[in-house]
Amino acid sequence: MNENTEARQLAARALAHLQAGTSDLADQQMRIPVAAYLDEDRYRREVDTIFRDLPIAFALSLELPEPGTYLARTIMETPLLLVRGDDGVTRAFLNVCRHRGARLVEEGQGTRARFTCPYHAWTYDQTGALVQLYGDDKFGEFEKGERGLVELACAERCGIVFVCLNPQRSFDIDVWLGGMSARLDTLQLHDWVLFEQRELESPGWKATLEGYLEVYHHDIVHRSTVGQHTIGNLLVHDAFGPHQRLTFGRRTLSELAEQPQDEWQADAHIRLIHSVFPNLSISGIVGGHCLVSQVFPGPSIDETVTRQTILCAPGEQDEAWLEAARTFSRLTLDAVRDEDYAIVKTVQAGLRSGANQDFLLGRNEPALQHYHKTVARIVEADDDERRILGLH
Repeated sequence: MNENTEARQLAARALAHLQAGTSDLADQQMRIPVAAYLDEDRYRREVDTIFRDLPIAFALSLELPEPGTYLARTIMETPLLLVRGDDGVTRAFLNVCRHRGARLVEEGQGTRARFTCPYHAWTYDQTGALVQLYGDDKFGEFEKGERGLVELACAERCGIVFVCLNPQRSFDIDVWLGGMSARLDTLQLHDWVLFEQRELESPGWKATLEGYLEVYHHDIVHRSTVGQHTIGNLLVHDAFGPHQRLTFGRRTLSELAEQPQDEWQADAHIRLIHSVFPNLSISGIVGGHCLVSQVFPGPSIDETVTRQTILCAPGEQDEAWLEAARTFSRLTLDAVRDEDYAIVKTVQAGLRSGANQDFLLGRNEPALQHYHKTVARIVEADDDERRILGLH
């Protein structure tokens, strides 16, 4: 199925819901105990199983634009070093020297052929191999091959770099992504221009991610921002294993009813959200702009860090291009930080009040239900189940 055909099919499903006053629905409502957001032991178990043992979206390919570039960043208290070698392959390492554990590279990005520890000048190449050390004639003999940087399982697909934070785990990215890979490819993330990145402090992991997985709140929370362009409480939902695609209708959706379907410019009338489990949301193309959000649990159950990236379509970067990018960036910041996260902070603050023993997820929140069910499934998965998902 080509991209235009699939977009028209999604638009047709959305239009049918609009005309009938319906939406894609889960089979039934779902109850989530408040303990799922508050229990510390459960939190640690879920974070270890899901965010440390699974492939997570760590970076965009655009952040390593050419051979020899690197990216050093700490997430979830884990210092990482991502390197695109001269062979074009992207590799991930713990950003920790194997001599005495100093941080090898300051956080940031740049271009290097080798990485030298600032403490005792142990030097590693782009593959993580220890290739030189200061004063080696006096240090004594040892097997240098056993002291290379600790490498993490890493794979690059669809313009995204996936990394597993647990050195003892690995994954088959093609099995893990499954049918989601073809949908992500349609976004052509390699071809965009990275305009701006920022980090947002947000409340607990689950409460934060839930806002990315439903349109039920749009007419209320986002009435003066993105809600002006999106139809609230109308959702077309598709799941691809653990991953999901959410299709929203734009306010112009009804115009399609007056046009032959084979002439539809469907992308102008729907908005796609691609949600890659467990931490990535790519919010559809809007006038040549795209929002990428990576959510990482923080050091406590009440803290999360969101890395927000603004992408722009390539073109002449004149003042009009820059102003359009700034406008989109401000809109997303207002909608996410000042609207979504402001509300979710009150949710997190109220969890311990005793007002609720559980939350009731509606049938009109199928993506939210799917996410919580996937969390439970993976936490309880045995080795056979993990292998089915491409996890080792």
